[in-house]
Amino acid sequence: MRWFLFIVFYILIDIYAFQAFRTFSKSIWLNSIYIIVSLTVLGVLIYTLSTMDRSKGIESHEMYIFGWFLVFFVPKLILLIIMFGEDLIRLLVGFITILFGKSESFELPSRRKFISTLALGIAAIPFASLIYGMYRGKYRYRVLSYTLEFEDLPEAFDGYRITQISDIHSGSFDDETKIAYGVDLINKQESDLILFTGDLVNNFASEMTNWSQLFSTLKAKDGVYSVLGNHDYGDYADWESQIAKQENLNQLKSIEAQMGWQLLLNEHRFIERKGERIALVGVENWGAGFKQAGDIDKASKGLSKDDFKVLMSHDPSYWAERIKKDPKNYQLTLSGHTYGMQFGIEIPGFLRWSPVQYRYENWAGIYNEKNRILNVNRGFGYLGYPGRVGIWPEVTVIELKRKQ
Repeated sequence: MRWFLFIVFYILIDIYAFQAFRTFSKSIWLNSIYIIVSLTVLGVLIYTLSTMDRSKGIESHEMYIFGWFLVFFVPKLILLIIMFGEDLIRLLVGFITILFGKSESFELPSRRKFISTLALGIAAIPFASLIYGMYRGKYRYRVLSYTLEFEDLPEAFDGYRITQISDIHSGSFDDETKIAYGVDLINKQESDLILFTGDLVNNFASEMTNWSQLFSTLKAKDGVYSVLGNHDYGDYADWESQIAKQENLNQLKSIEAQMGWQLLLNEHRFIERKGERIALVGVENWGAGFKQAGDIDKASKGLSKDDFKVLMSHDPSYWAERIKKDPKNYQLTLSGHTYGMQFGIEIPGFLRWSPVQYRYENWAGIYNEKNRILNVNRGFGYLGYPGRVGIWPEVTVIELKRKQ
C-alpha cells in the first residue's frame, strides 16, 4: 500500500510538471524522452529501496540513486506550484467569462507558453544546484571563525582557540583527495584544541577502516576529544544480535582511541594553563526523538557553577531541553547533528533559511541566551542525499576571550 500511495503521488505531480514541458516543447520525441526518464527514475528508486539490505546500511551507490531522484523530483515540485497557480487563474477567468455573459458555455483558457517557459526556467535552478551539490558542493569546505567573550573565562585562557568539527559520516565518503584536503584544512587552523561532536560513521565501525589513518593525523596542542552521535550507536541497521551491535560500538570506541582521540562518555577532563583550568565536558547522545543516553549530571559530577565549562553534546536539542537552564552554568556548548539539512540559503546579514529550521529551533551557527552560548556546526560530511546545496561543510574555529 505504501508503494501504491507513493506511486500515485509521484504520477500526479509528474502529470502537472509534464503540462509545462509539453506546452514548451511540441516535439513528440522530447515528450517521449521525458516520460521514459520519469518512469525510469521512479522504477530504479522503488527497486533500490525495496531491495536495500539494512544489515549493510545505505551504500554509496544507493545514496546517488536517491540523489538523482531528487534532481528530477524537486524541480517538478516547483513546476507543480507554478502550473497549479496558473490553473487557478484559468478557472477564475473561465467563470468570469460566463458570469458576465461573454460566453454561453464554460471555456477554460489555454495554457500560456510564457508561463510554462518561466516555470521551466525557475525549475532549472534546483535541477542544476542539486547536481552541483553532489559533485562539488559536498566538498566545498569553509572555515567559520567566531570570537566569543566571557566574563568568567580564566585569564590564562584569554585567546584560547578551539576547532570544532562534527558529523564526519565516513561511510558516505567517495573521494580520498578531497577528504585529505578537509583534514589538512582543520590542522592548518593550528588551534589549541580540536573537538569532534559526534557521528563518525553512518552505522558501522568498519566504515572507518579506510579513513582512520587519515583522521589520526589531526593534531592540536591540548589534544583531540570526541563524543558519540546518534549514528555511532548503530541504531539504524539490522543486527543479528544485541551482542553484535555492542561489539560494533566497542570497535568504534577502539578506533577513536587508536586515532589518538579521547572519547568522553558522560565524563569530563580539565585543560590546564598557568595554574588555571577549564572543564571539558562530554555527554553521550541525547536527542528529541533520538537516543537519549546523555547524562549531564554524571558528566559534570564534582564541577561547580563557577568552573568554566565547554560542553560537547551532539544533538542541540539537549541544550534547548536542559543545558541552557542548568544551574551549573554551562558557558559554551558545541553541537552538530542537523547538517543544516545539507540544503538551504545563507546570505550573511540578510537571509538564512533551511527546511531543518522547522524541526530544530537551533540548527546552525551561534545562539546566545543569557550568556550561555551554543554553536551548531553544519557538519563535515553528508548522509542520504550525497551532496550539499547552500549549506556547505564546515570547520568552526572559536577563539575564547575574557570580557573586560
